[in-house]
Amino acid sequence: MNGTKDKLKDRKLHNEGYLQMVSAEQKEYAEVSACRRISENNLIITDLQTDSLLEQILDRNNLNIAYKKVKSNKGVGGVDGMKVDELLPYLKEHQKQLIQQIRDGKYKPNPVRRVEIPKEEKGKVRELGIPTVVDRVIQQAIAQILSPIYEKQFSESSYGFRPNRGAHDALKECKHLADEGYVYVVDMDLERFFDTVCQSKLIEVLSQTIKDGRVISLIHKYLNAGVLKKGIFEKTEIGVPQGGPLSPLLSNIMLNELEREIERRGHKSVRYADDCMILCKSRRSAMRTLENIVPFIERKLFLKVNRTKTEVAHISKVKYLGYTFYRHKGKCRFRIHPKTIAKMKNRIRELTARSNGWGNEYRTLKLTQFVRGWVNYFKHADMKQLLNEIDEWLRHRIRMVLWKQWKKVKTKFAMLKHYGISEEKAWIVANMRNGDYYLSNHYLVNFALNNKTLLDMGFPSLKECYLKVCEN
Repeated sequence: MNGTKDKLKDRKLHNEGYLQMVSAEQKEYAEVSACRRISENNLIITDLQTDSLLEQILDRNNLNIAYKKVKSNKGVGGVDGMKVDELLPYLKEHQKQLIQQIRDGKYKPNPVRRVEIPKEEKGKVRELGIPTVVDRVIQQAIAQILSPIYEKQFSESSYGFRPNRGAHDALKECKHLADEGYVYVVDMDLERFFDTVCQSKLIEVLSQTIKDGRVISLIHKYLNAGVLKKGIFEKTEIGVPQGGPLSPLLSNIMLNELEREIERRGHKSVRYADDCMILCKSRRSAMRTLENIVPFIERKLFLKVNRTKTEVAHISKVKYLGYTFYRHKGKCRFRIHPKTIAKMKNRIRELTARSNGWGNEYRTLKLTQFVRGWVNYFKHADMKQLLNEIDEWLRHRIRMVLWKQWKKVKTKFAMLKHYGISEEKAWIVANMRNGDYYLSNHYLVNFALNNKTLLDMGFPSLKECYLKVCEN
């Protein structure tokens, strides 16, 4: 049985996930003594009792809420293959046994299923860990009890994975600070944050608030549950598996230590998930802040700073949450970052590909869903002229798809006549042998498939969606 790296003598962290009892008379868990000792010097005061958290987590009402949340989120199954729809019958049959195992410290979480999501950088992926649906319910139940406790401790500069806060609030705070003169940014990049979290440090931070050692041990089991990748089991001795209901809360708890240190030093910061910016009034101050904060992150929190991506820059040169900033009439305003535009256009290319075999009804649905979601997220940016250009490009691609669908000369001829082109001109265009991309931009095809016609067919317009929701 291996101890933690910090060599604490009376706290043993178990890779296998089983707990040891100190004695039959005490019926206490081995981790409790260390957790209590760490908390003795803790200056944090909460008005919630945290020495009986397990009972609150296993409360019937809390578990029912957790189940409904997991059910509503749907999602794919874990390594055991159980789907969300199969969860309720399983819980009805095994609920008492499951709860008793958790109470006795004998519950062992399943490994998470590794899923790779491509990143913007070519060849790079984001690794997600998908827990089983049963483990998702338990993690959700833990998060529901711990979240209100930690909400009182979290910094006001944190906006990710918190109730009534989001990316737009983080961006508005950046804008507010820029208007106050904080225009130089330490754009911090934590290298593979979720994969490099020091579990011993995280357990120590959790123990400062959570006095119920059984809950600490249960969380540590989830950290140590391991990963199943292509049928091969891998240990997870570092990192927080990204993909479960508990991961966002644990990441906020860990990074709250960084925000406390930033505030203690008198700096302004904004953080969404692991995207952190420290804002200063001068480049010199920002450079000094960067030099001083990196040692704290690496030596105290045991996280890695990506020095190639971490930089000091004027706020107008920074990409944050897909946006960038500029000044107009003395005020900071939002724009869309060029990389975000390129990513959006790549997605539209996929949705309007001529070879994907989609029908127009399904293509219209997917395009509309994407356009509405994208515009709703970027509604704070100034982009009317940009959307005019993108709409023109999008309509060109849609016409290209429709032109290819018509295929035969007689079909093209008939459709052009149907949309108001004279018989003579329709026959000439239908018999042209130029490529689809060229002909879809022909003035007669544009006339036939004009903007109103495409809207009537259900194809979306980015600018029209934007004008309905923009806040400028």
